[in-house]
Amino acid sequence: MIKKTLLISTLILSSFSAKSQDGHLSLYDAAPLFLNPAMTGVFEGDWRLHAQYRTQWKAVNYKPYQTGLVSFDLPKNKWGFGAQVMNFRAGIGNYNALQASFSVAYTTSLDSKKYHNLSFGIQGGVTQKTLEYKLLTYDNQYTTSNGGTFDQSIDPQEAFPGHRLFVPVTNAGILYFFAKQESRINPFVGVSAFNLISPQETFLDKDNVLPMRYYGHVGTRINVTELLYFIPKALVMVQEKFWEQTYAVDAGYYLKGSDIYLLGGFVYRVNDATIISLGAKMDNFIAKIGYDINLSSLTPVSAGRGGFELSFTYMQRNNKPKIEKICPRL
Repeated sequence: MIKKTLLISTLILSSFSAKSQDGHLSLYDAAPLFLNPAMTGVFEGDWRLHAQYRTQWKAVNYKPYQTGLVSFDLPKNKWGFGAQVMNFRAGIGNYNALQASFSVAYTTSLDSKKYHNLSFGIQGGVTQKTLEYKLLTYDNQYTTSNGGTFDQSIDPQEAFPGHRLFVPVTNAGILYFFAKQESRINPFVGVSAFNLISPQETFLDKDNVLPMRYYGHVGTRINVTELLYFIPKALVMVQEKFWEQTYAVDAGYYLKGSDIYLLGGFVYRVNDATIISLGAKMDNFIAKIGYDINLSSLTPVSAGRGGFELSFTYMQRNNKPKIEKICPRL
């Protein structure tokens, strides 16, 4: 019981500690505006609506981490415009981060046939973070009476000058993709940077900044046959001293006569988790479900149970697909 309590406290406190970190998604490239602002409007269609939901650590906390995301974007000639709303919620103290942002991207071709393309994107907005700190418990409130419990009537000797703060959002990215339709291989590579101005972020009366976060993502679509393709890919995320490495492969198989692609994926996040995903693509709809199997040092408590993630995308296509662009994802 004490071990689980300490784990929960650690997870919660990490959300607003002196060196804060941003949240992440396992199906990261299902949410293009979350991964890289340069992906805004880079798809075959007239407009795109995306929604994603993730819940994590339900195995060790009756109030697990929850992430919700909704985005909308559309292409306009060489430009792309989009908006995104995200909400992160975690723990007994109801820590909540609500973010709204807008993004603009510009795509240009590097050759006359429009096979090689570069996209540049910027993103800006604001994040509101709140914390109900009076609901939290602290180590000096723990008593051994009644088999061990927390007594919230004991003064925790902790001071929170505020319970709400606003943090500006400033992000940017660049993306290269190869868009030759009949090619067997279509590679892509992107780099994105978040928290460009390293804004102040603290519920405490002290100096603290939100460090810049960097994504590097690379992969290629391999068209094995007209019915089968694979997308091996890799992602590296860096935020100050924190590193995240993810290696994955997606697959799609077209069912003849049904207009349905069966989708599957395998992801390995180094020293953290293995993620398995299944889904389908039909006409304008893409749906996926993923599950994290925890492989980190928390395994003795979590018993391998990580989190569920759901992804849904709708892309409106009023006209025939544009042959000069191939989105570097499904």
